[in-house]
Amino acid sequence: QVHLVESGGGLVQAGGSLRLSCAASGRTSRTYFVGWFRQVPGKERECVSAISWTDGSTYYADSVKGRFTISRDNAKNTVSLQMNSLNPEAAASYCSATRPRYGFGSRSWDYDSWGQGTQVTVSP
Repeated sequence: QVHLVESGGGLVQAGGSLRLSCAASGRTSRTYFVGWFRQVPGKERECVSAISWTDGSTYYADSVKGRFTISRDNAKNTVSLQMNSLNPEAAASYCSATRPRYGFGSRSWDYDSWGQGTQVTVSP
């Protein structure tokens, strides 16, 4: 019901920064949380961060805490993920998703609408 389009991925050197953005359209009234996931071939999909659309409450996985910052702009229907101090382990396809209930969810089945993702590559 919600259409998500991610942008901002690219190539960055280790220690550098990138800012990812997710633009949402459609039936956003059913969205309570927006999450960012990353996928690496051969590894399980990981929820790295999430934010409440209504009150701004945030979650960060231990692997990115202190380096990633999630934010929202309700007027523009966008959610951004600022990624600092990037390391090679951060290289992945990053995908945003919406959760139709209030409260943090870290599993794929907690979310109902997904974007196509944006690729992040980290060079030494």
